[in-house]
Amino acid sequence: MNAEQPIGVFDSGVGGISVLREIAALLPAEDYIYYGDSANAPYGVRPTEEIRRLTTAVFEKLIAQGVKAIVIACNTASSAAGEYLREKYPQLPIIAIEPALKPAVLSQKHGTVLVLATAATLREHKFQHLMKLYEDQAEILDFACPEIVEAVEQGAIDSPALRASLTKRFAAVRDRGVRSIVLGCTHYPFVRRMIQEIAGPEVGIFDGAAGTARQLARQLEDWNLLRAAGRQGKISWQNSSSDPALLELSRKLFTLPE
Repeated sequence: MNAEQPIGVFDSGVGGISVLREIAALLPAEDYIYYGDSANAPYGVRPTEEIRRLTTAVFEKLIAQGVKAIVIACNTASSAAGEYLREKYPQLPIIAIEPALKPAVLSQKHGTVLVLATAATLREHKFQHLMKLYEDQAEILDFACPEIVEAVEQGAIDSPALRASLTKRFAAVRDRGVRSIVLGCTHYPFVRRMIQEIAGPEVGIFDGAAGTARQLARQLEDWNLLRAAGRQGKISWQNSSSDPALLELSRKLFTLPE
């Protein structure tokens, strides 16, 4: 491998673009292949073995295109298959996103942390272990929000129906003193503004994208694969679905204002 090869970034759909945005901002000289497995989305309702099979198929596609590293920009795939994929493909750096539970807990002295994630992420041992590490420092609640994934995949991030659904969900925990929210799915940052408006300005919102970007940079440096600055990298957009609208949506989400 050499530094001029592209970096693979993949998700079960278009949600991982929220991570790619952070990565490309930190490492603008790199070339990227973004692969969305929208034909098999959502991963969050699938059993672990099926998620591993699907992610292995995506890895094979990316490796065949000569990537020098792969970022699993999907919390569900990271939880269900991250360690499995690292063992299966030791020849290249593999970076898996994690829910930003630690900074959410450390950001407050009192109050409750609410983790929003897919059902698959919440049931995995990796997430359960993460919760146990911090359960003595804060009350931690969690629930799945599959409607966010559906809305983002359809490009309906300002949907009144989505706002009504999330408002109802948050009403159920309004009296629990939530002071921090962890966006434990890479689709969720695209509706961060809506979540903030519903939760209130005093609630901190955290996601793992920036930490994943920094970890990728460290890994590339350790492997001597970091591309020299002084150029503007390119992005190749790919999707397992034959619907061309998804590629257009991918480009739109990447350039969406913060």
